[in-house]
Amino acid sequence: MVETTAAGVTLRLEGRLVGLWVAELARSCDRQLAGGASLALDLGAVTFVDGDGLSLISRLEGRGVAVRNCSPFVAEQLRGAALARHPGQT
Repeated sequence: MVETTAAGVTLRLEGRLVGLWVAELARSCDRQLAGGASLALDLGAVTFVDGDGLSLISRLEGRGVAVRNCSPFVAEQLRGAALARHPGQT
């Protein structure tokens, strides 16, 4: 689901961010960012993110995309992926 407000665009994701869905999310985010939108991902209903999805989210955060409402499990996946990329940081 896409929510557009004066503050920007929020993409609300559901289910598993895996496989072809990762590429679809990348395309959707690229379109929004190319249009100059302030972008946020609402991961509140996401239950699992595969390695490619974790890499994409990391790259998007580097481009200024906000990540919100992660479940404890997905938040831990994201933390683990960040630690794997930057060992020794907590």
